[in-house]
Amino acid sequence: MVVLYILYALIGTVLALLIIALFLPGEYHIEQSIIIKKPVTLVMDHVANLNYYARWNPWQMKEPGSTATITGTPKTVGHKYAWKGKKIGEGSLTLRSIDNADVDFKLEFIKPWKALANDRWIFEEWGTDETKVIWQNNGDLPYPVARLMGPSLTKGLNIQFRQGLENLKKLCE
Repeated sequence: MVVLYILYALIGTVLALLIIALFLPGEYHIEQSIIIKKPVTLVMDHVANLNYYARWNPWQMKEPGSTATITGTPKTVGHKYAWKGKKIGEGSLTLRSIDNADVDFKLEFIKPWKALANDRWIFEEWGTDETKVIWQNNGDLPYPVARLMGPSLTKGLNIQFRQGLENLKKLCE
C-alpha cells in the first residue's frame, strides 16, 4: 500500500512539473552592459577578433587547459572559435555579421547538450574615447527540462556575462 502511495506521488509530481513547464517561457534573453574607457574600434576589436576570446571570456578562463581552435580571418564573417574541455563542454562561436557598431555571432553548443543561441554585441560611442558595450544573448528553452531550468539558467548567465564584461574592460583598459 505504501508503495502505491509513493508511485502516485511520483506520477503526480512528474505531471505537475510537465504542466508547469507548459506555462514557462520557451526562450531566454540575457543583456548586460558596461562602459569601457577606450575607443569603440579598440573594444570592438577585442570582441570581433576571436584571438582575444580566451583572455576575457569567463567560461574559457574556468578551464585554461581546454583545447581551442581559431579559424578564419579576424573580424570577418566565418571567423570561428571552437572549444572542447571537460568542464566547459564542446561548442563554437562563429562570426555571422559585423559593421561599425554591431557584431553578431552564432553560438553552438555540442556537449553536454546540443543548443543554438544568438550572441550580439552593440558598441556605442560614450563620451570622449569611451565605449558603451551591450552584450545580448538569446536562445530557445526546449520543453520540458530547459524550461524548468530557465530561471536558474538566466540567473547564472547574468552573473557570467557581468564577469565577462568586467574581464573585457580590464583587458581593454
